[in-house]
Amino acid sequence: VFLAGNGPSGICLSYLLSGYIPYFKRDSLHPHPILQRKLEEAPGVSILDQDLEYLSEGLEGRSDSPVALLFDTLQRPDTDFGGTAESVLSWWHEARRAVPHLVLGRNAPGGAWHSIEGSVVSLSRGEWMGLPDLPFKDWLKQNRRQDMIGLRNNRATAEDIAQYYQYYVMKKGLQKNFRCGTVVTSVRKMSVESISSCTQKDLQEDSDSLWGFSEKSTEVFQVDGFYKTVEGDKEPFSIYAENVVLATGTYDSPTWLGVKGENLSYVHHQLSALEEAVKNNSIGIMSDPVLIVGAGLTAADAILFCHHCNIPVIHVFRRRVSDPGLIFNQLPKMMYPEYHKVYQMMKEQSAACAGPYECYISLPEHHVLSFGKDKKCILQDKDGYQKVYKVSMALVLTGSNPNLSFLPNNGIDLAMDSDQPVNPKRNPIDVDPFTYECTQEKGLYALGPLAGDNFVRFVQGGALAAASSLLKK
Repeated sequence: VFLAGNGPSGICLSYLLSGYIPYFKRDSLHPHPILQRKLEEAPGVSILDQDLEYLSEGLEGRSDSPVALLFDTLQRPDTDFGGTAESVLSWWHEARRAVPHLVLGRNAPGGAWHSIEGSVVSLSRGEWMGLPDLPFKDWLKQNRRQDMIGLRNNRATAEDIAQYYQYYVMKKGLQKNFRCGTVVTSVRKMSVESISSCTQKDLQEDSDSLWGFSEKSTEVFQVDGFYKTVEGDKEPFSIYAENVVLATGTYDSPTWLGVKGENLSYVHHQLSALEEAVKNNSIGIMSDPVLIVGAGLTAADAILFCHHCNIPVIHVFRRRVSDPGLIFNQLPKMMYPEYHKVYQMMKEQSAACAGPYECYISLPEHHVLSFGKDKKCILQDKDGYQKVYKVSMALVLTGSNPNLSFLPNNGIDLAMDSDQPVNPKRNPIDVDPFTYECTQEKGLYALGPLAGDNFVRFVQGGALAAASSLLKK
């Protein structure tokens, strides 16, 4: 098995494929009585070998994936109600059941968590960032980070999370399966016979189907890519695998607005650009405002950062402030006070009527028409009126898309709507909910945001489903 991506999904699946098998812990009591009864029916059978559809039936929670809810409630039985009941799983290492696999990723284990500014606080509570059989809070205690345990309602910093994932891989002895600093450039299905006889040129000319060969032949995936050596050279590789798991996340390509001037040097698509500009003093209290486009949490992080540094902000977003789809309307106020502060500002500080917050203007139901060379941005409201603002820098923070350029047709054929690009929220890859195998391509699996699971606590259910399916194979 070959895994593309070494974030939380990839790490969790590697743990399960390395022969770590979960069983229902004898004498434990799950607060969900129906699930408890089902678990007692086959106490000696591992969770991986049971019928996941049967076990997960009737569970409710903050995910649309039944297996995600199942695995989460087995590991953290009553966490959504503020409970601290212990996991009802016990883990046994059964080496004979290990499945040979390789996990490739650009960064150290932990994936995109290494690319996020270290001091950024996770949206989820710390304990929800943990992986099987090594609670995150235990790791924090071991690392003498008690000072951090009280941090903002038990939420954790990106730096802590990235370090925890690296430690997890080492502590569980998984590192022999990980190859870091690798980039996958192509995943193609091919017939076994053709591997010896077929040249790369022939492969490209085979246009009958994007995936190549007919169903009748025995098929494998050819995975091509390169890894970066210490000297900085690129060493190419080719691997053949019967099953491929896509767990590349969505952090790769920030979304562009597609408007005139967006490629100018003062327009950026990542929060790090703002942090860099403040660090080298090219932006400060006396600067023209920073234009922030977007109404998600990354945009909110940028606003909080500017607020902290007394940098003026013009905040542009397309939705109404009262739109129920706005993430701020879905977050509990007590747990996320700083995001609710941003939401207050968005509501009370519009350009039309000055509110209590200096250095911040909210422009709901507006969009950017163009960015000018003179750093003047033209914005338009819902009635078609245009406004011009002079800014010091613009940050377009409207989400990011997965980079699936290594798949035929950028993976579009695998999506729910095969006419549109894969998008974690609007158009994920179409997978079987109990195996996470792609409905369009047998042997190919998708986990995490690619399959529509966007929180670490819920991506692990996808790993459970895929491991269960792969072990049966």
